[in-house]
Amino acid sequence: MTDLSQPSADTRADRPRWAYLFWIALPLAILGLAIAWLTSADPLASFRNGAPPIENLTFERTILGTDGIRVLVRAGGSEPMTIAQVQVDDAYWQYTQDPPGPITRGATAWISLPYPWVLGEAHTINVVTSTGTTFGHEIAVAVPTPTRDSLSFAAQAVLGAFVGILPVAIGLMFYPALRGVGRNGMDFLLSLTVGLLAFLFVDALQDAFELAGEAAALFQGPTMVVLATAASFLLLMAAGRRSGTPTGLALATFIALGIGLHNLGEGLAIGAAFASGAAGLGTFLVLGFTLHNITEGIGIAAPILKQRPPLRTFAALTLLAGGPAVIGLWIGSLAYAPQWSALALAVGAGAILQVIVELVSMQLRQRADSTRALFAPAAITGLAAGVGFMYLTAMLVKI
Repeated sequence: MTDLSQPSADTRADRPRWAYLFWIALPLAILGLAIAWLTSADPLASFRNGAPPIENLTFERTILGTDGIRVLVRAGGSEPMTIAQVQVDDAYWQYTQDPPGPITRGATAWISLPYPWVLGEAHTINVVTSTGTTFGHEIAVAVPTPTRDSLSFAAQAVLGAFVGILPVAIGLMFYPALRGVGRNGMDFLLSLTVGLLAFLFVDALQDAFELAGEAAALFQGPTMVVLATAASFLLLMAAGRRSGTPTGLALATFIALGIGLHNLGEGLAIGAAFASGAAGLGTFLVLGFTLHNITEGIGIAAPILKQRPPLRTFAALTLLAGGPAVIGLWIGSLAYAPQWSALALAVGAGAILQVIVELVSMQLRQRADSTRALFAPAAITGLAAGVGFMYLTAMLVKI
């Protein structure tokens, strides 16, 4: 029986090109006319009762220098808002705004205050709009914001290497000792990798949601985190499965990529903490980060224990997994914004979830009995060890 609801191939072939263009242009034209009428006729005027517009202001960056304080604000209200006054520590203060004038929805402006801030002290900034609405921002500990000079870049690179590159390299150095493990040892190592990645996945999502809560409401932080995580997971799954299920070096590369994206988010957080004075990383804390990340190198090595890659491969995997921590430190200290840090962590979480799926899939393929592959004593022990080690060492770095 012919389906009359579907046009035949001949009908579609005979339809001229202008007909397709017409049915694309017509709805767009109607939409344009509707928008033009809405803005010109203003049919919503009768619904206004004189109430002031809804205003929202988010503080995204704070820079403390020798010339005073500069803050970057983003408007998120229903209408353009005008800044009328600025208070610092409950006193009205002169300020300049760049660009001047009302701030439209989603736009940003720099507010410069020639205020003599005090090193190590707390300061409070209140922005008062023309409607009388006040938005506050607290500087918990006033410290100079890092500047763009080679010395600070070099110091941050050293710190990033300690918390990102060094622990991954140390973990990969266990590769020769791990090559002689048997079946139970391989089950333990693969499950250990799944455990540490599962912890990183939960940790990245938690940090992403916290940062999303600090971002301007128009970015829809929690929704952005969920969508970015799902998109990252699906895209990497599609890329990884394009040539079949990844194994060996390909799987190790995906593990290094997922860990690298997570370390990028960690670097952003550390750099932002330095810039805002919210944290001072001492020697003990840096060593805690190093110990926390050593297992990552072991996890990268697990899928390639049956291969003999050249040394340059290990160097590339180390840089892929640990190098983003350096980049994150630089970006976080100079151009930090909570929504972009949340986005980076969400993308990293999606990449980590993709690696978890591939690792579990590989474990299932290696055993005829899939139940035993997942619930063997060595596998359960490795999973618990991975999660437990990451949890305990995370206690050293949480501040």
